[in-house]
Amino acid sequence: MFEAHFQTFEEPEAGVALTARLAALREELARRKLTGFVIPRADQQQNEYVPPSEERLAWLTGFTGSAGLAVVLIHEAAVFVDGRYTIQAAKQVDARAWAVESLIDPPPESWVTAHLKAGDRLGFDPWLHTFAAAERLSTACAKAGAELVAVDSNPVDAIWQDRPQPPLAPVAVHSLQNAGLAEAEKLTQIRGEIARLGVDALVLSDSHAVAWTFNIRGADVAHTPLPLSYALVPKDGRPTIFIDHRKLSNLTRDHLEQSADVREPDAMAPTLMALAKSGAAIALDNATAADALSRLIAGAGGKPVRGSDPIALLKAVKNATEIKGTQTAHRRDAIALARFLAFIDKEAASGKLTEIDAVEALETFRRDTGALKDVSFPTISGTGPNGAIVHYRVTRKSNRRIVPGDLLLIDSGAQYEDGTTDVTRTMAVGEPTAEMRDRFTRVLRGHIAIARAIFPDGTTGAQLDTLARQYLWAAGVDFEHGTGHGVGSYLSVHEGPARISKLGTTPLKRGMILSNEPGYYKTDGFGIRIENLELVVEAEIKGAEKPMNAFETLTLAPIDRRLIDVAMLGKDELDWLNAYHARVRAEVRPALDDETRAWLDQATAELKASTVPA
Repeated sequence: MFEAHFQTFEEPEAGVALTARLAALREELARRKLTGFVIPRADQQQNEYVPPSEERLAWLTGFTGSAGLAVVLIHEAAVFVDGRYTIQAAKQVDARAWAVESLIDPPPESWVTAHLKAGDRLGFDPWLHTFAAAERLSTACAKAGAELVAVDSNPVDAIWQDRPQPPLAPVAVHSLQNAGLAEAEKLTQIRGEIARLGVDALVLSDSHAVAWTFNIRGADVAHTPLPLSYALVPKDGRPTIFIDHRKLSNLTRDHLEQSADVREPDAMAPTLMALAKSGAAIALDNATAADALSRLIAGAGGKPVRGSDPIALLKAVKNATEIKGTQTAHRRDAIALARFLAFIDKEAASGKLTEIDAVEALETFRRDTGALKDVSFPTISGTGPNGAIVHYRVTRKSNRRIVPGDLLLIDSGAQYEDGTTDVTRTMAVGEPTAEMRDRFTRVLRGHIAIARAIFPDGTTGAQLDTLARQYLWAAGVDFEHGTGHGVGSYLSVHEGPARISKLGTTPLKRGMILSNEPGYYKTDGFGIRIENLELVVEAEIKGAEKPMNAFETLTLAPIDRRLIDVAMLGKDELDWLNAYHARVRAEVRPALDDETRAWLDQATAELKASTVPA
């Protein structure tokens, strides 16, 4: 029906090919006198989305989730995934060759200790593991009397005969009109952080940090406009950017050379070693810096100083230009969303549409804005039991028809040059059950609790997380993912360091953008999630004795009234919902055609305490 632009729906490879690859890897390990090898789902910078040339875990095991790890021993092998991917891994991984284990509790290191014996040699690629990850593996090996061995070259690459070439997408300048701050201003901020850390230089091992600092964007990975690159910022003097020159036009090179020296990636190691030989203290990001960088600096006589990347926090707090841009992007996105939701309401009841049809339709409506650069992640389009798979990704094999009696969960986002969006809506197809309406309303109440929250400056995401879960907990249920993540400005849709979750320890600051997405998932039944993006703003409270913050909702899309049990809502919650829908109507309606406008009027009509939604 619609042409897909950014997504494919093919099944990953399986069967004989993967069995042969596992056997070939074991032969390669034996040749290298290794007992086993660790294969993380990672590239050198721990990116969420990695280029095809770095998809070693998927190539070897068939598992295509965004987080995971495998350990291959001579006679045993295991794939480790978190709770989001348990169902997916069971379907993708050959249980005859691989055990599927927990990535979190217990962690893979427990399995390593239990399965290695004295004298074993477990290999790992130090460019694909952080220092902390390597330390955990080393400790696990030591407990078993085994040795962790850093390899000079990756044995998976040695057997991957048709491995894709590394990406060479062109780099573009991110204009001041969208960035808001010039490179010189950002470097001044960064040097202030370098001085605070008391180090001689900072390694930018995260391509997001390089992109933000030097106001560039690229297309080396799917869905995030990253130019894969590194940079070194000294406390004095010019920074150096390490990037493949084939990605740079004359215009982009000129832009970069105004504030930095530009060198090829293979110049990074000798440049770092030369600095380290003077005994320099060099700051590294715990989350993205490869263990190899620590080894290189320490080996040359320098002092690797590991900690949080200070740029992550600078980048997370959006400036006035970025905030205005994301507000514009969300209004634009809202037009596409309204057209899509109206289309689903009109067509889904026929039973002719599929999950893939929904993905392609939404992408087409976004493309019709004329501003879409990419989707911000693969659209999650799950109906019926597929909706209960938190990070479900539809394939031609799993594709289900959307039929009356089911719920349709659509989690999607867009990349525009002025902002990044992420929104989830759950829609009733036909008449929902009482259970669906109960669970949806509990999720909605948690969503509203976050949206209406007022909290002191310095509050963390962990302190707010309970607000989203309280009504689900009251019914004895919960959801196994965070309530919210940070979002970038035409960068990653999943941006740190702030998040709303049980593990969210970073204080929320004004200018941060976070998602608000509680959910409920009934295995083999249905899934529910309601997600808006929220901007942290000052809360104006008369007589407040300390600075207080609140959220301003950025996303503008109707919440399905048919799934709401109005009797479960308090007056303040109902007022919030009606005010939100009135705002959606006011901001989106003028840009719609007559048919979609009529649909929006009905979808955002005021609900009253005695109302039973039509």
